[in-house]
Amino acid sequence: MNSKNNVSTLPRWRGLALAAACAALAGCATPSNPQDPLEKFNRATFAFNDTVDRVALKPAATAYQKVLPGFVQTGVSNFFGNLSDAWSSVNNLLQGKGEAGMSDLTRFALNSTFGLAGVLDIASEAGLQKHNEDFGQTLGVWGVPSGPYLMLPLLGPSTIRDTAALPADMWADPWSTVTPVSTRNIGIGVRAIDQRASVLEASNLFEEAALDRYEFIRDGYLQRRQSRVFDGESGPEKETATDTPKEEAQEAPASNTQVVPEPASPATETQRK
Repeated sequence: MNSKNNVSTLPRWRGLALAAACAALAGCATPSNPQDPLEKFNRATFAFNDTVDRVALKPAATAYQKVLPGFVQTGVSNFFGNLSDAWSSVNNLLQGKGEAGMSDLTRFALNSTFGLAGVLDIASEAGLQKHNEDFGQTLGVWGVPSGPYLMLPLLGPSTIRDTAALPADMWADPWSTVTPVSTRNIGIGVRAIDQRASVLEASNLFEEAALDRYEFIRDGYLQRRQSRVFDGESGPEKETATDTPKEEAQEAPASNTQVVPEPASPATETQRK
């Protein structure tokens, strides 16, 4: 979860062939990943999300990308990404990362004023790095185990911990206070389409290469969340659904085609061709 959603890919196409064949023979009796005891439910939800994406979200994102100039798409991404900087600042401070927290707060102040409400990302041009922190990561830093993997309807990949953190993330989203409600809902839709458009090319390659898209997304998400919680450093060796925190490795619209999706919080790219 696009630049935004800093949705990136961890390609491991090959080597999955044998695993996929074994999984097909083994059936659904035993979960293929100890962090995914709800695999049957998750796969059903994945199929539902995938249908929604193919029927509605992907076509809308494709049209959005073709019709709007790149600079307009970049402005939309920057605008919503700027809204997330304030909450990133709070989470960095809660995690004890004072310098990063103040940097995010400065980014938000600069872009909200001189950057025309965040449409222009002048903070990045000034060398202020963007961070994408959410309350799920904060809970992970505090030692809360990730719990089982969970595929949420429409929102996409998550874990029990990240799902529990969603109310805080949604409450802290400045866009959630916009009135009238019709304007707020339009903005939510635009943000979802913009995030989906930013990963169209990557998701197309991913769909062609991945033998089991469900497993690819699940494993990529768990790895990326772990990397984010520990800021790229190695954390606990391995966490099962009941162990100490093994954080998962995105956010966006949470759709099955996000290559390595985020929990459900907006992340933004500052440049788009």
